[in-house]
Amino acid sequence: MEKITKATALFIAGFGPIVSEAQASRELYSRAFGIAFKEEKGGYLHTERLQGANTFALWPLSQAAQSCFGTDSWPRDVPIPQAWIEFDVDNVEAATAELESRGYRMLVRSRNEPWGQTVSRFIGPEGLLVGITFTPSMRQEK
Repeated sequence: MEKITKATALFIAGFGPIVSEAQASRELYSRAFGIAFKEEKGGYLHTERLQGANTFALWPLSQAAQSCFGTDSWPRDVPIPQAWIEFDVDNVEAATAELESRGYRMLVRSRNEPWGQTVSRFIGPEGLLVGITFTPSMRQEK
């Protein structure tokens, strides 16, 4: 068992992209994903109502490329992502169609992964690799 230090991470306290195209980011996260943000001075948008990440991972670029393109190399004509985030939704196919109708180019469409997850992926305006997922193992029985 790892020794706990004063700097041991206990949970993800926050995550979010650093945005340079504020309107494009607002369109994706607020309007397309329906995240209700509070707006602070200077255009800082935040929410404390979206449940936290169930997974934090350091994903090698070669594996992300394999997942999106079936090759170990990221294509030169697609921006290299600086981070990844996944949003679990009720219906990946419907969410994918809505995002495509808003102009987002999917790299992967509604693919079923060996571990039971269904996923679509695209590059967001900040260079994040954004996943739209349905992950049965992370859902509680209701």
